[in-house]
Amino acid sequence: MTWSIIARDAASGAFGVAIATRFFAAGALCPHAESGVGALSTQALVNPHYGKQGLQLLRQRVPAAEVVRQLIAPDEGRDQRQLHVIDGVGRIGQHTGKSCIDWCGALAGDGYSVAGNMLANEQVIRETARAYEQNRALPFSERLIAALEAGQAAGGDKRGKQSAALLIHSTEDYAEIDLRVDDHAEPLAELRRLYDKAHERFIPFMRCGPSKARPWGVLDRQAIEEEIARFNKSGGRTLT
Repeated sequence: MTWSIIARDAASGAFGVAIATRFFAAGALCPHAESGVGALSTQALVNPHYGKQGLQLLRQRVPAAEVVRQLIAPDEGRDQRQLHVIDGVGRIGQHTGKSCIDWCGALAGDGYSVAGNMLANEQVIRETARAYEQNRALPFSERLIAALEAGQAAGGDKRGKQSAALLIHSTEDYAEIDLRVDDHAEPLAELRRLYDKAHERFIPFMRCGPSKARPWGVLDRQAIEEEIARFNKSGGRTLT
């Protein structure tokens, strides 16, 4: 019921998941990521436990393919699950259960994985991957959105559209971007609108927030407003 792309940005080390489906609130249960650790998406007959358990294994530096094996082995529903994982060094693990609904499958590239089920056709994941490959000049987040848009143009979820999400973990213990469109006639268009809206104040505001390098963040409200103004004047976009 879903397709997604998970990836590691080679330039920044950020991890990202972008996902879309004809189902309510895909972003609530499917995508998971952690800075410096990895990312995964659990799909089809989703198993939310995979998120916490998978990240715990990735934290222990278990390779992605072994993470997949350990998650699905005890799961009696594995034939109806889809899961793909990227670990801290960009290795990929994938599983598409034999009872997932056509079209279903996955492909992997250099530092990314695309997987989907209940899709219009195989071209959905192929076009998602192609767009990700061809948009290397874009910031990481925009590259992921563009990849989903290409997959949607190829047919997307064969039942239609409803929800989408974008999750980015970069240098901090919290997400750099965590956007969800839970129910919308054009979820990817709305996801892009929210992404653009985030750059008006949220992104520059959070650049002033607490971080590993600056534990308390900027506390002077005037300085924060000046940073937001500078960011917008420069037409700023996130590096990731």
